Amino acid sequence: MYVSVYPKAGKFGEYGGQFVPEVLMHALRELEDAYLDASRDERFTAELDHYLRTFAGRPTPLYFCSRLSALLGTRLYLKREDLVHGGAHKLNNALGQALLARRMGKSRLIAETGAGQHGLATAIVGAVFGLKTEIYMGEEDIERQRLNVFRMKLLGAEVHPVGSGSRTLKDAINEAIRDWVTNVEDTHYLLGSVVGPHPYPMIVREFQRVVGQETRAQAQDAEGRLPDALVACVGGGSNSIGLFYDFLDDEAVAIYGVEAGGEGIASNRHSATLCAGSKGVLHGTYSYLLQDEHGQILPTHSIAPGLDYSGVGPEHAFLKDCGRVTYDIVTDAEALHGFELLCNYEGILPALESAHALAYVMRLIDAGLVGTDDVVVACLSGRGDKDVEIIERALHEQNQ
Repeated sequence: MYVSVYPKAGKFGEYGGQFVPEVLMHALRELEDAYLDASRDERFTAELDHYLRTFAGRPTPLYFCSRLSALLGTRLYLKREDLVHGGAHKLNNALGQALLARRMGKSRLIAETGAGQHGLATAIVGAVFGLKTEIYMGEEDIERQRLNVFRMKLLGAEVHPVGSGSRTLKDAINEAIRDWVTNVEDTHYLLGSVVGPHPYPMIVREFQRVVGQETRAQAQDAEGRLPDALVACVGGGSNSIGLFYDFLDDEAVAIYGVEAGGEGIASNRHSATLCAGSKGVLHGTYSYLLQDEHGQILPTHSIAPGLDYSGVGPEHAFLKDCGRVTYDIVTDAEALHGFELLCNYEGILPALESAHALAYVMRLIDAGLVGTDDVVVACLSGRGDKDVEIIERALHEQNQ
């Protein structure tokens, strides 16, 4: 049996841990204690459930793609996290952590963001709970995600451009950690994925488990059984672990995590941490990461800003090594094709991150791993409004 809500000593096998400056150890212990106390408090659980239902819009539907299913030759469902308020699954975790921050007496939130969806979710909860909010975002991602940046500002958040390094998510996390070290007494770092030092991978997973818990019940209602396969994109890994976790003990359910293959592994322009990385420490945790022979972090690439990260959550690293989840890649071109198919056949614009999962469903069908009677659930982790300019440029270049 795999499932264990609480990792022993903050580790998933050999992965995880706390590789941080001493000044942050008290804050991590405070956060862990606050979470464990809150998780046993019925009032906290009831308040979070209230906001998830009445504000975020949960439960999200499990939508059957009738036209696309007929085209592809399988029974394809989408877990519609794009319908959560703000446009992505990120609000599930942001609400939980904001309630924890208030419980700990913190007056200020900081966060990192790549695709902008976590930054937007943090700005939303900052406005809801009256917490000062500051977001760190790489300059390249700011240019790619101008709409989300404007939304954050409208909600009262201050957005700090990060011009160092690759000017993407990795560098935004670096700056957020520097801020936290300086302002640890009054500030909560609202980390957006299942990465970073313990207890973040565990806490974020627990707040995202609602995705898989709902999916489990909805699949039983719709099909009278569990899905044959689950598919989700993996950057840091929050939407995927949220979908996967409550199915890990169900051996008949095949589980697939899809990384950003960019222009292909051989090109070295990708973000395929699990498929092409090696073990090391990044942002306070031991996991797989993209690094050279000297341990220097390599630049990454993905058409999807939210997958453009050099590391991955330690629980995903463990699931890779134990073989419970199969991890693979989808290229930029394949993701674009998945995006177009869902637009044309179902009238849904998926986030580019989610389009990687959709494209991989086609790979499974072509390989004969799922068939006409199989039920496949793909996590539609976010909506694609934020990516329209990127897609327009990419399709224009593709058609030249």
